Amino acid sequence: MIGRSPQIKKMHGLLSKKKSSFLAVTGRRRVGKTYLIDETYQKQLCLRVTGIQDADTKTQIINFAQKLTEYSNKPMISIPKNWQEMMFFLKAYLQSLPKQKKQVIFIDELPWIATKRSGFIQQLAHLWNDYLSKETHFIFVICGSATSWITKKILNDKGGFHNRVTDHIKLRPFNLAETKEFLKSRGIRLTDQAITELYMVIGGVPYYLEKIKKGLSAGQNISELCFSNDGILKYEYDNLYKALFEHSENHEAIVATLAKHAGGLNRSEIILKSKVNAGGPYTRAMEDLLMSGFVDEIVPYGKRKRGATYRLMDEYSIFYHKFIYPNRKKADDVWTSIYHSRKYKIWTGFAFETVCHKHINEIKKALGVSGVYTEHYSFRAQGDESISGFQIDLILDRKDVAINLCECKYYNSDITITKNYATKLRQGREAFIKSTGTKKSVFNTLITSYGLTKNAYYYDVIDQHLSVSDFM
Repeated sequence: MIGRSPQIKKMHGLLSKKKSSFLAVTGRRRVGKTYLIDETYQKQLCLRVTGIQDADTKTQIINFAQKLTEYSNKPMISIPKNWQEMMFFLKAYLQSLPKQKKQVIFIDELPWIATKRSGFIQQLAHLWNDYLSKETHFIFVICGSATSWITKKILNDKGGFHNRVTDHIKLRPFNLAETKEFLKSRGIRLTDQAITELYMVIGGVPYYLEKIKKGLSAGQNISELCFSNDGILKYEYDNLYKALFEHSENHEAIVATLAKHAGGLNRSEIILKSKVNAGGPYTRAMEDLLMSGFVDEIVPYGKRKRGATYRLMDEYSIFYHKFIYPNRKKADDVWTSIYHSRKYKIWTGFAFETVCHKHINEIKKALGVSGVYTEHYSFRAQGDESISGFQIDLILDRKDVAINLCECKYYNSDITITKNYATKLRQGREAFIKSTGTKKSVFNTLITSYGLTKNAYYYDVIDQHLSVSDFM
């Protein structure tokens, strides 16, 4: 399994524990949570139930009963009337299992099962507290794409589940290196630059990457996935947020707003432009998006959290709003005109910047400072009579008394530092030092999608250069 070694090691570790474990696995939709659990615990599964989206309590109980019957090989005379009755039957089944081996109970898409006022969560907590936790041979696994729901209702619960989860795995999309390894394992050999272009569109979501076809270029795959009539990403967005959040219209309004502002917006700007009500509706939706990894909170250098901007980090959501949705009714070959447009060229610059923000650890490793504590920021300075306004894509503020000012540049060929660009970088570094008053060593660091021509201007203003190949 690609890129999941730490998670598999943790899960295997639970098999050797001499007590029961309660494992929560969270992560965005399509990231591979169910696959990870099924593959790792396939020999130990004694019950596997998946919730049904948008179903009522009765339907969920019937589904649960059918699965219990399937695994126990004991038909029920009648369907339980409520979750309390269901837990009675479940406990009886679990008590009949041998104690010589670990028994894994896996409840997938838990938030869908726990309908309002159904009592499911309370009964499940009672089962764990009253029985499962007192035994030594169970691994109780819950899973769901609604990360914020599980965080609030299970991980941070003040009731029956308070401090009961013994292990938590937050599964993230693949990074660039893992994406390259995954594609290679399927016989797909693309250049690092082509993989980066795909990544900027669909991110490192395994389900999306599985649809990449061998023998097609990055552009051809994007065209098929996003713009053809049967492309899975042409309509994937319609259910993406609805499957994760209650009142998803607020989440979608915030996402749509941030998709139009690649540099991010502050709280007041988001509320004004998205028209989501301030207070509870906005706060709940933003917390959900932050917990689920769709949005990132970026604090400007030298400012406190109050000055934070919020930036949409989900590659597919950004690309959808920018190009897929406006062109859904156009012919399949619309991608050709998009690809050669100035709009797409501008977008690639911001998209590559997002990729860099998501690969801070890889950047640090490539710079040789992976062991140094580092905080990352953005920076924007207003101009005045003595200095022009400027901004810096990414700042790495290191505890070894150094700062990297990172410029993220996406080109389809090697970059050549021109005299004007060298002047801009030199003045930007000087202006940053003057504006912040920093006493740290400040390095100009250029991160590119391709290579770089080392001329006199390069040696004059660039301290370090990284390409995406260094991430992989």
